[in-house]
Amino acid sequence: MNKMKQSRRKFTAKFKAMVAVEALKERQSLSELATRFEIHPTQVSAWKREFLEQAEKAFADESAKEEESVDVDNLFKQIGQLQVENDFLKKSLKKAGL
Repeated sequence: MNKMKQSRRKFTAKFKAMVAVEALKERQSLSELATRFEIHPTQVSAWKREFLEQAEKAFADESAKEEESVDVDNLFKQIGQLQVENDFLKKSLKKAGL
């Protein structure tokens, strides 16, 4: 039996938000929305839940957003430093014959 591998569909954030907003309007059932947008009803529920969980970020003050940005920058710096250290240790192990 030869099964063709189905690739996963990727949806844009804009599409997910549109589906979530439609679900919040409650003009159609989840099943109807799923049929309309050609996705599984569980996916509609998941996007709706995620949309609601992330809604407060839209109203967060700028200092909180800047603080989060600084944290991300620091984490990227730390990742870079760890990569350099890891490469150094790998080279040292090769030279030592281990």
